[in-house]
Amino acid sequence: MTVAGSLFGLAYGDALGKDTEFASVAEIQRRYGPKGPADLPEPALVTDDTQMALAVGEGLVELSGGPLTADALAPVWSRRFVEWAHSPDNNRAPGMTCLRACAALSDGKPWLKATQAGSKGCGANMRVTPVGLVDNLSSSTRAGAAQLQAALTHGHPTGLAASELTAFATWWLLGGMRPEDLIIALRARAEQQREVYHHAWLGDLWKRAQDGSAESFMVRGWDECIGVLDRLGAAVRAGDRESDPCEATGAGWIAEEALATALLCFLLFPDDPHAALQRAATTSGDSDSIAALAGAFAGAMYGIDAFPDGWYERIEYADRLEAVATGLA
Repeated sequence: MTVAGSLFGLAYGDALGKDTEFASVAEIQRRYGPKGPADLPEPALVTDDTQMALAVGEGLVELSGGPLTADALAPVWSRRFVEWAHSPDNNRAPGMTCLRACAALSDGKPWLKATQAGSKGCGANMRVTPVGLVDNLSSSTRAGAAQLQAALTHGHPTGLAASELTAFATWWLLGGMRPEDLIIALRARAEQQREVYHHAWLGDLWKRAQDGSAESFMVRGWDECIGVLDRLGAAVRAGDRESDPCEATGAGWIAEEALATALLCFLLFPDDPHAALQRAATTSGDSDSIAALAGAFAGAMYGIDAFPDGWYERIEYADRLEAVATGLA
């Protein structure tokens, strides 16, 4: 099942990259060999990336059967993010943007005041892929929901735009889009949406910035995404499987680079999900987030059986991942 494949793929990548984050490629290769980590550790623990993706997915399942709107999703996701923030399992070095925003939400602030308006960290989109796994959504609802889950903590327009593209990449791969068509489709989406602001989903978020209008606020974010997509296209055409992907599309600490570098790892090995995860985990940047997104893309395309035997039984939160997959499917 490709819905389960995407959710478990995210967790597998997260666990594979958990212990290589902050290490140089040379250090990773000395520890694991030239191709990097090949097998999940024992136990296969994940990071806040999977934990927050579960919060997004479980929120969607909670509202299944009803309309997905900003009024419905914002309080559910806010509650689940706060529950994550206070959980004893939140001991995996989470990002400060998420922690600060969740602290403000916990204090009762409305999300428009709680969000960290200047942040476009990868926490905006490392958790969004469940939005790409929901069937029967209009494009505008999928876009609005993807941007809203980012906006609850990361209020920068590039975080919003990158989250939308991440969700659509997941949805398109789930639907059978050929990997070689993905960059063209994403760039076309970025151009099409460049001046679109989802007022019903984002309210007056744009006023937290210094832009003159809601449209110019979004242009800033989409243009940064278009720029990194162009770098991604050049890197895929070059086809270099040996160099650190972060050198081509960025280290992944920020949203648009997390998307692009994860896609680069996936597109360099479009028929080999295991190799894509190894490459993503063998990077000098935010390796767990890069590998998590690469795994979500590969799993959406090929399903859970594309990953090595034994990983399913070993991965942390397998029961919750399975429940979300069942609920979304």
